[in-house]
Amino acid sequence: DAIVVVENIVRHYHLPESRGRSMLDVSVEAVNEVGNPTLLATAAVIAAVLPMAFVRGLMGPYMEPIPVGASAAMVFSVFISFMVTPWAALRLLRSVPEASDNEGKDGHAHSENIMDRLYRHVMGPLIHHRLWQFMFLVSVAVLLVAACMLVPMKRVIMKMLPFDNKSEFQVVIDMPEGTTLEQTAAVARSLGDAVAKVPEVSDYETYVGTASPHNFNGLVRHYFLRRGPNVADIHVNLAPKEHRDRQSHDIAKSVRPVLAEIAKAYGARIKVAEAPPGPPVLQTLVAEVYGPDYKRQIEVARQIRDIFDQTDGVVDVDWYVEDDQPKYRLTVDKEKAALSGVSVEQVTQTLSIALKGAAAGLVHQPQEKEDLPIFLRLDRANRSSIEDLKRIKVQSANGSLVALGELARIEETVEDKSIYHKNLMPVVYVTGDVAGREESPVYAILTLGEKIAALNLPEGYRIEQYTASQPFSTERISMKWDGEWHITYEVFRDLGLAFASVLVLIFILVVGWFQSMKTPFVIMSAIPFSLVGILPAHWLMGAFFTATSMIGFIAGAGIVVRNSIILVDFIELRRQQGMCLADAVIDAGAVRFRPMMLTAAAVVVGASVILFDPIFQGLAISLMAGEVASLLLSRMVVPILYYLVNARDERKLAKHKPASQGDLEGTAL
Repeated sequence: DAIVVVENIVRHYHLPESRGRSMLDVSVEAVNEVGNPTLLATAAVIAAVLPMAFVRGLMGPYMEPIPVGASAAMVFSVFISFMVTPWAALRLLRSVPEASDNEGKDGHAHSENIMDRLYRHVMGPLIHHRLWQFMFLVSVAVLLVAACMLVPMKRVIMKMLPFDNKSEFQVVIDMPEGTTLEQTAAVARSLGDAVAKVPEVSDYETYVGTASPHNFNGLVRHYFLRRGPNVADIHVNLAPKEHRDRQSHDIAKSVRPVLAEIAKAYGARIKVAEAPPGPPVLQTLVAEVYGPDYKRQIEVARQIRDIFDQTDGVVDVDWYVEDDQPKYRLTVDKEKAALSGVSVEQVTQTLSIALKGAAAGLVHQPQEKEDLPIFLRLDRANRSSIEDLKRIKVQSANGSLVALGELARIEETVEDKSIYHKNLMPVVYVTGDVAGREESPVYAILTLGEKIAALNLPEGYRIEQYTASQPFSTERISMKWDGEWHITYEVFRDLGLAFASVLVLIFILVVGWFQSMKTPFVIMSAIPFSLVGILPAHWLMGAFFTATSMIGFIAGAGIVVRNSIILVDFIELRRQQGMCLADAVIDAGAVRFRPMMLTAAAVVVGASVILFDPIFQGLAISLMAGEVASLLLSRMVVPILYYLVNARDERKLAKHKPASQGDLEGTAL
């Protein structure tokens, strides 16, 4: 706001008609000229950013401060530009400069440089010749389409949030259920030796049978709950950021294939878990399988897990289903036990002591301060197989020893598996991550969705896939995508709705001010032109198009519309002063370019401080590249479209206007 006001005050100070007038009158007139369009433009910026405060879901609380703070800043900027800025101008600009010899009647010659004169020279043919207009507008449309094609061509990758550069990552190890602690430790040791060979690794710690200390992943991915002889964690610490060239994500990505080969040889499944900036989800890719029967859900989930394994770019595949573990049930033959004088309780107690152990008493030693407990249990070698248990002797009532195998029947079954629920519905989880060229779940899920949809179920129907909500019923086999994709879908959906609200609000504001249904379309036409800069800039910098990039695009739309409003308002001001339509649109583009350029420069300078931040880089790129592209294109496209929309009315007015009235207007001008 201050840029527009100050620029107009300075421009009026240099106009020939300002000579001899007081500085106060000139300043008031200059502020009054841009006052109403500045208010409208400020309202347009607020209308552009404020709807983002209503984004729902997980990202809502994180995004709300941006539109609230920006809207408050714009309101304060209005007061500063209308009160503080003119006062400062009166104090700093001591007197109106004298007229110079090379100053023209319109007062523009003094301030126009070679770029302004070139602009007037180029815009003349574009305004007066239909062929040039058509060729120019088609060229701009081609640029816009080419920029948008970078997304389907996967030159610009869509992602919720980019990867951060942390100083650590984890290797989460899952061995088959039933694996001994010693075997798990051996696998962890082999993986740790491979990790130690990476030059950026400073040290690592291995946790076998338990989880590593709490961190972000441990909290949101429930790693802190991991217990058992078949699980292990390797916590890898990297050298400080300033002492290494590669980011933590690149290091983790390079070490993953090596670790996967080692884990495959041992039958283990691993996950290279980076400390993410967000979102806090169970895993990047999560497929939730629902159905009427849990065993059937597991069978379908196994097919989906195989599809994950066979899809390029999908790594760290796992599922929340335990491997089949043998379970032995010993059923005592009561008749044989009675004949042998052995009770069922004796058999149970004997097995309990042999396997779990029992306290047998205390040892009192004079040299010890505390009594030592006596714990009785068979050694590991004699209790590690079912055959060992069969040979355990049970004392009968008459004092004879009877082998357990003679008193009990042994039945081999499978251990019951854990049943997970989500919102009271039984669910089977299949998880995975993405790696490779397309490190975004969007493209992986598009591929996986097609393969899952092609599965032929014996039930005679296809698996229905959900994204935004759970299945209503479990009567049929169905699947829901969760994880980072769910958050990505939710955020971009809400941002899209917010952007639609932005367009409606801006349209209403512009219609109310200009009293025209055509002018809003001319002004808002500059919004998509920012994509001509935003998408190629993301491509050139190798950056993801993230949620912060979308925020920058929406916020930039308000600034772009602001410039267009000031440009169109000046065109109408020139027309009210008697200038013809063609001259008015050319003159507005030349005169109003300086405040537009300064506004864009202010945005570029302000956003440059976050350009190399891993999280907010997309926001900076969208603001900077979008402003530069829209500045260069809207300066020409908006005047041309305004001319095309109003040329017919101008010709009708000129045709029906009496000659004497025109002469009178010319004399007055």
